[in-house]
Amino acid sequence: MKTTIFPLGEDALRLGEFATVRPNWRVCDLGTGSGVLLRLLAQREETLHLTGIEIDPVSAQAAREDLHGNRIAAEIICKNIKQIKMSGRFDLVISNPPYFPQNSGKGDSPFRMELTATLADFCAAAGGLLRNGGRFALCHRPERLADLFASLRASGLEPKRMKLVSPKLVLLESVKQGRPGLHVEMEPDLPQTESGKSV
Repeated sequence: MKTTIFPLGEDALRLGEFATVRPNWRVCDLGTGSGVLLRLLAQREETLHLTGIEIDPVSAQAAREDLHGNRIAAEIICKNIKQIKMSGRFDLVISNPPYFPQNSGKGDSPFRMELTATLADFCAAAGGLLRNGGRFALCHRPERLADLFASLRASGLEPKRMKLVSPKLVLLESVKQGRPGLHVEMEPDLPQTESGKSV
């Protein structure tokens, strides 16, 4: 199968702005692609210790080259997220995962399909990589929020902060072993449904 690199989109840009970062945090990007999320976070905080995990060797090499070219130190690991060692050492895990289940008939790109790992796999990996109190920030489709909440809690991740950007994009940040309580933000100009209510 021919490999191409997933292009930069609004979802990655918004996620890079949304995720909580602190000086010297250890950050892991699951499914890092060309490393754009790591670069966005490094622009916000130069002291981050960055790791990216990517199954596709072409994308992994592109991430190494791009980050090195931008003088950003990062370790890029070429591996399936289901095979990574669950270290429990990261302060932040971030991801722009595939949005649609395999054979769902949705999505316009193979990168948007869960071909090698499911939503539950991404949440399980994040839960294993994070220290207690660490954060998992990701973007997804609002239509899959029920699946997302179930997968997060099954992995010991409590949803704490959510931003509904549009009818097609939601940003969510969870805390490992966090207490229940979800703060919801909405875009001030969120598009309306046919009934006139915000989605």
